[in-house]
Amino acid sequence: MPTAYRSALLYSLDDPATVGAAASYRHHEDGLLLVEDGLIRACGPAGELLPGLPAGTPLRHWPDALIVPGFVDTHIHYPQTGMIGAAGEQLLDWLARYTYPAERRFADSAYAERVARIFVAELLRNGTTTAQVFASVHPASVDAFFTVAAELDLRMLCGKVLMDRNAPPELCDSADSGYAQSRALIERWHGHGRLGYAVTPRFAGSCSSAQLRRAAQLLDEFPTVRLHTHLAENRAEIAWIESLFPDCASYLDVYARHGLLGPRALFAHAIHLDDGDCRRLSRCGAAVAFCPSSNLFLGSGLFDLARAERLGLKVGIGSDIGAGTSFSLLRTLGEAYKVEQLQGRSLDPFKALYLATLGGARALGLEGRIGSLAPGHEADFVVLDPQATPLLRFRLEECTDLAERLAVLLTLGDDRVVRETFVAGVSRHRRDG
Repeated sequence: MPTAYRSALLYSLDDPATVGAAASYRHHEDGLLLVEDGLIRACGPAGELLPGLPAGTPLRHWPDALIVPGFVDTHIHYPQTGMIGAAGEQLLDWLARYTYPAERRFADSAYAERVARIFVAELLRNGTTTAQVFASVHPASVDAFFTVAAELDLRMLCGKVLMDRNAPPELCDSADSGYAQSRALIERWHGHGRLGYAVTPRFAGSCSSAQLRRAAQLLDEFPTVRLHTHLAENRAEIAWIESLFPDCASYLDVYARHGLLGPRALFAHAIHLDDGDCRRLSRCGAAVAFCPSSNLFLGSGLFDLARAERLGLKVGIGSDIGAGTSFSLLRTLGEAYKVEQLQGRSLDPFKALYLATLGGARALGLEGRIGSLAPGHEADFVVLDPQATPLLRFRLEECTDLAERLAVLLTLGDDRVVRETFVAGVSRHRRDG
């Protein structure tokens, strides 16, 4: 028996930078979503679809809510959940002072599972139904995360960190052990339910050439796994990596020369790149994660979204917990708006919606499965409450059109706005009250 959900509906059709804002979305002020067997079977005006529903179809109705696709977080670290807000350092010192000590604890599988459950609950509480996730160097950390994600039938990507140098010895693997452990995890988890594996070298500074080549070997041997790593986040990081790989033309060239540049790759940050490297990313079909909260928190720099649009680069949004300071992609998009303002531009609200839904799906190679409410997509969706706070309720009364309402929701919204989160058609989070 299908289930019907009636509310206002909003989802992206394409990138506003490509087709213009007006053609980039579909909105039904009084819409109906029909879900069956974990998939969206129909989506459209309630007045057209209600008469055709089978007799006895369960119907839930939210007259004042807004249903959107589940949010897609393209870059996040679950082992850093317990160190959010660790302040006072920039990237390299921050890793040494806070990140590595936190990640040591993930050798303990019980602790890893405890954090994984907290982490996943926070994602769902904030309306995020898909994420590409860094684990730690420990295989047990991946097992813990995927175990929790599988219980809830989540569409998730994760991978064991590869790191064989320039880190505490207890957090280092080797080129061979990292390959063997990753291979075993791929065989155990990739394609299990809605789970996917991402080969995960931490960044070029923590990986020898031998390890980067072994990562590329995994991509060759498993043609549907993805690559997830960092790129050009911090100027001191870039200078250091250039000294480690003096024969490479740039930070990006390090990955290219080791066979890691291609359409299955996503590079987090990508702030300090020249036009040539951005074109190279675009030509090969790679994607980048725009992580405004963490870039501001660590003082790393401002991502040039306009250049990415101009060069046709695929971009998703990333919370980058724990340098990012909120699981809420609504709050993260509010930070993205400020990053754009600091560069003399304004973030179109329909572009923001695209980045957090369809754009994220494209960046992760999941277009056609998630990121949309169109029929045939997996039924991952979020019921948003635009009246979740007195201020939002009052402010939205003053809005004159959909674009303004969406902009206010993205600016003032947070986890309180998320009334209910559905995963493959099943309610996995419902707000109290």
